[in-house]
Amino acid sequence: MLTGRESLVRLIGRRRRSPLPASLAAALSPSSPFPAASPAQADDGVGTGEAARAAEAGPSSGGSGGVGAEWVSCPVCGESIRGSDYCVNTHLDTCLTRGTKRKLTQSTLLNFRFSKKVPPEPTSNSLNNEVETRNMKKVDESLSSDQALFSVDSDIGSSKSGAANVSLPGCLIPDISETISAFVPSNNGAVEHCSSIMLPTVATSDSIDACANIYTRTTVAVYTVIVGRRFHENIELRQDAGITILRDPQNAKDPDAIKVLYAASESDAMLGYLPRELAKVLAPLMDKHYVECEGYVVSLPEQHLGNVPIQITVQKCETDTQRNGDPKYWQSLWENFISTVKSEYLQRPSSARYQTNFNLMISDVMANHTHVFSDTEKSFLASFKLLSDDAQRLFVRIYTRKGPWFRKSTISYREIADLDHAIMELKLAGYINTLSCTVDPSECDTKVALDVLTVPEMKEILKELPKDDTSCTRRHELVSTLLSLYHNGTCASLLKRIVKQTGTCIKISKMADELLWRIQRLFFLNGDQDLSSFLLVEIGVVKFPEYACSTSHRIFQERGDLLEYEEAIRVAQVMDESLDDDNMDLVTRCIDLSENRLCTMRKQENATSPQHPPLFFSRFSASWVYSKILTLGVSVYERDRRYEDAIRILKILLSEVTCDIRRGYWTLRLSVDLEHMGRPNESLSIAEGGAIDPWVRVGSKFALQRRVLRLSKPPRRWKVPSYASYVKRNIKEMSIERRPLNCETGAKNVFYGYDGELCGVEQLALQYYADEGGGWQGTHSEGGIWMTIFGLLMWDVMFADIQDVFQSKFQTAPLDLETDDFYKSRKELAESQLKKIQDGMAEEMLISSWELNQGTACRGVNWDRHSLTDLRAVVGCIGGHRLALLLRHLAVDYRSWSSGMPDLLLWRFLDERGGGEAKLVEVKGPRDQLSEQQRTWILVLMDFGFDVEVCKVSPVAKRR
Repeated sequence: MLTGRESLVRLIGRRRRSPLPASLAAALSPSSPFPAASPAQADDGVGTGEAARAAEAGPSSGGSGGVGAEWVSCPVCGESIRGSDYCVNTHLDTCLTRGTKRKLTQSTLLNFRFSKKVPPEPTSNSLNNEVETRNMKKVDESLSSDQALFSVDSDIGSSKSGAANVSLPGCLIPDISETISAFVPSNNGAVEHCSSIMLPTVATSDSIDACANIYTRTTVAVYTVIVGRRFHENIELRQDAGITILRDPQNAKDPDAIKVLYAASESDAMLGYLPRELAKVLAPLMDKHYVECEGYVVSLPEQHLGNVPIQITVQKCETDTQRNGDPKYWQSLWENFISTVKSEYLQRPSSARYQTNFNLMISDVMANHTHVFSDTEKSFLASFKLLSDDAQRLFVRIYTRKGPWFRKSTISYREIADLDHAIMELKLAGYINTLSCTVDPSECDTKVALDVLTVPEMKEILKELPKDDTSCTRRHELVSTLLSLYHNGTCASLLKRIVKQTGTCIKISKMADELLWRIQRLFFLNGDQDLSSFLLVEIGVVKFPEYACSTSHRIFQERGDLLEYEEAIRVAQVMDESLDDDNMDLVTRCIDLSENRLCTMRKQENATSPQHPPLFFSRFSASWVYSKILTLGVSVYERDRRYEDAIRILKILLSEVTCDIRRGYWTLRLSVDLEHMGRPNESLSIAEGGAIDPWVRVGSKFALQRRVLRLSKPPRRWKVPSYASYVKRNIKEMSIERRPLNCETGAKNVFYGYDGELCGVEQLALQYYADEGGGWQGTHSEGGIWMTIFGLLMWDVMFADIQDVFQSKFQTAPLDLETDDFYKSRKELAESQLKKIQDGMAEEMLISSWELNQGTACRGVNWDRHSLTDLRAVVGCIGGHRLALLLRHLAVDYRSWSSGMPDLLLWRFLDERGGGEAKLVEVKGPRDQLSEQQRTWILVLMDFGFDVEVCKVSPVAKRR
C-alpha cells in the first residue's frame, strides 16, 4: 500500500453516498481553473455549498415541500408538516383515513385552520420538550390500544381490554410510545377510575401527588411478554386465554425465574417465562406470598415461537409474615417492583434501543455544536423527533445499511408495525426518496439504480431488448451493456423496467445523508466509530473509560470551518476511490486542488491571525486533511517516478506546515528525491536542515543524520558532524543458522522450529532463547506489551481532567495523546507516577490498575494478549529505573515512539527471591535489514541500560 493511504482511509471512515456538491465537482473537472470557491464562501446557509439543496428532494419528495418550506401544525393530529399543498393534502388523506383526531369540536375540512409552526432551536431542553409535547398528542391514540403498562377496570380481571380511558399526569409518562392508565384505591380497598384527563405540559401539585401515590396502590396490571416460549403438543394457544404464573427457584440459569402456565390445561403445560428484569423484582414478593398474580394472553405472536404479549394483574395481599416483619422492608420490595415495571426495559422493545441511541446522538450534537448548523438544518433535524416510532426506526435501519437503494418488498422488521405509513412519513419529511414509475429519469442515477437488480433480473430485461450480443453473464458486463443501451436510446425506459422488476425502492435523501454524516462525525470525532459503538457497550463487549468532559474551546469555531473540513474529506474520498479505479487523471486533480487549497488557507490564516484553539485540534482542520492528501500524493508521484512533482509538493508542505511531526518524513523524502534528480548538494542541505529541525524526530532524524554523513564527504563538507560517533555505534548481534523452507522474494520465511513444527523467524528465535540461549521466557509483541504497560501504569495520567481533551463518551484516549501537549499539560502528574515507578512501586501500581480497569478499552492496552502474570514478571525483571526512562519517552512523544520497538521481550528469574533480568531482541530473517526507526529504538534502549541485541536468522552454509 502507498505510504499515507492507510491513514487517509481511517480519516475518511464511512464513505458518503451522496454525489459530490456542484462546486466541488466543478473544481475537480479538468476544465476548471484554480482557485475554486471554498465551501464557506459558496454556502448559502442551507447546505454544504449548494444553493439547490433546499429543493433537493425533488418531485418525489414533495416538490415545493422541500427542506426550505414553512412548517404548519396539522389540525387533525397536531403534528408538524411542511406547508406545501402536496404535503398537506397527502398528510390529511392519511391522517383522516387513519381515524386520528385531536379535537372533538372539529366537523369538516372547512373548519380547519393551519397555523405556522416554527420549530425552536433544538437545544437539549427544547428537544426534551418536543418529545413531551409529542407524547401529549399521542396519548388519545394510545389509550385505545391494549398496550398500557398500568391498567385497571372497575372489576379487575373481568375485562380483557387491558386499558381504561384514564391517564396519569405527565410525570408518569416515560416514553412517547407508551400509555399509562391510572387507578386510585378507595377507602374500602376497591379500585375506582380516575376521571379522563389530558396530560399537562407542566406537572401541577395534584399531578405530583398522583405520582407519589403510585407506590401506595394495591393492584397493578403489567403488560409484558412470555419469553423462552414452549408448546405442549395438545395445547392450542388462544387469544384471551387465561394464564397463571409459578416460581421456579430451582432453575439452574436464573434462581428468580418465574414460569408461565396455561390455566386451561394441566399444571405441567408451561408456555415459557417472564422476562428476567420483571422476574427479578417480582420473585421476592411471590416467595413471601406478598402478592397474588393472574393474567391472560393479549394477542397471538406473528411467528410460531415468537414472544407472546400478555397482561398480568399483581395484587398485594397481607400475610402473617408481613404482619410480623418490617413494614418498611415489604414496602421497599413493592416500590422496587413498581419502579422496575415503569422502567424502559419493559416499555420499549429491545430492538428499538438503536432508535434511542440515534436520538441521543442527535440531541448531544445539537446541544454542543448548534452554532455550525443553519436554521434550515436545525429545523430539519428537529423534525426527526416529531416522526412516529415506526418512521424513526425505519430510517435508522436503512441509514446503517450499505444501500443506497432498498426494495420495499424486502424490508421487514418486527418492531415496525406499519411500513407503508413509515415510508410515506419519511418521504413527506424529506428523509428518504423513492424510486417508482412516477420519478423523472433525469433525477435518478441509473447506474446506482441498476445495483438493486439481481443478475437474473438484468438478464430478463436484456431479453426484452433488441440487440446482437447476448453473451455477457457477469454482473459488471450486464451493467455496462444496459447502461450503453440506455445512453444510445435503445432502452430509454430502463428506469421503468427496473421498477417493474423491483417494485418501489427507497433510499436516504441527500439532505438527510449529509446531515447525519455530519452528526455522526461530530459525535464520535472520527471516521472509525458509528452507531455500533452503542451496541457494543450495551451487550458488554466494550467498556469505555470514565473521565470528565471539560470543554473550554470549540473544535470548529465557525460554520465555515466545518464546511471546509467536510469538503476536504470529500476530496480525500474522491482520491481514495480514484486510486481504487486507477483513475490517475482524477488523482492528479485531487492533488492539485489540495495543493491550491492548502496554500490559500495558510495565507488567510496568517492574514487574520485569530486566537488559535489547542494545537491538538489541528487534526479537525481542512489544511490538515489536505496535507494528508498531499502526503499520499507524494507516494503516488514517487511510484510513477515523477520526482519533479513530488519535490514541488514536498517543498510546499515544508513551507506551509511548520508544526507537525510529519516534517521528518517530508524532509527525508525531499532529500532522497533530490538525489534521484542528480542534485546532491541540495539534497545534503535539506538533510542538514532537517537534522536540526525540532519537529523532525526519531527514525526520520536518524535517517537524515546518516544521509548527512554519507553525502558530506570532502570536498563537499570537511567538518564531521557532532552526532557522527553516536550514529556509527555498533549494535550487538548474534546469529542462528536454519534452512528456510521457502526462498521466494517478498514471502515470509518459514522454518522448522526446535519442536519440529513450522514457524516464522520470531517463533524460531523464541524457541532458541528458551532452549539453547539460556532458559529465557518471552513474547513476540514488538511494541504491544510496552503500550499495555504504559496504559496501565499511566492510566490516571491519560484520563486526568484536562480541558478539551475529552469531547465524547466514546474515546479510548485523550485527543492530545499523540501530541506534545500531552506531557506538557500533565507534567507534574506524569512525573509523580514516574517517580513511584523509579522507586520500585511499578508492580503494585500494575496490579491495582489491572484490577480496577480490567476489560476497559484504552489505547494500546491489550487485555487478552498479555496476562497479569507476564506483565508482573516483565516489570519486575526490567527494574524501576529503566522502566521509568522508557515510559517517560512514550509520555513526551507517544506518536513518534509507539512503533519500531524490538520484536521480542525476554525475561528470566535468577533466584527464588524474585531477582531477574530482561533482554530485548530484534529478529531479522534472511535479506532483512534494520529500519531507521528500529535502529533508533535500539540505540535509545542501550542508553537506558537495557540488554539489546539483533538476532539474525541465516540460511545454513552450503558444504563444499
